[in-house]
Amino acid sequence: MDLRNFGIDSAVLSTLQDMLDFGEDHEKSTQNNPSRAYVRDAKAMAATPADVKEYPNSYVFIVDMPGIKAGEINVQLEDDNVLVVSGERKREKEDGVKYVRMERRVGKFMRKFMLPENANTNAISAVSRDGVLTVTVQKLPPPEPKKPKTIDVKIG
Repeated sequence: MDLRNFGIDSAVLSTLQDMLDFGEDHEKSTQNNPSRAYVRDAKAMAATPADVKEYPNSYVFIVDMPGIKAGEINVQLEDDNVLVVSGERKREKEDGVKYVRMERRVGKFMRKFMLPENANTNAISAVSRDGVLTVTVQKLPPPEPKKPKTIDVKIG
């Protein structure tokens, strides 16, 4: 069994990939067909491996971004709690060159992560090194436990 393809026959996988590769004439979205942007984003998300770690004081997101320079990687926060990591790797154009085989991935890379409630969205840092992006989101300190309110009893 080929674990890289999750046990899916390569012919089936190839057919699925061909179905997702629409031509330029499929610009319009209909009720039954997803838009090109949706399909592109879904493919980008599915093809971008990531690990998420939780530490006592932070969450760390590790995303493979091979061949993408640090300045071409976007790290954004959407809706105050969704971390979005994206980029695009473009194929270098060379005149007079014919590819015999193309296996290295090109195109968009993207992942979206819903941040937990205790994520400090004002304390996010990102570092890219050797094709791996590491985004650290600090945690908010735990809330102070509520102290019971004492009410003075008056003589009446």
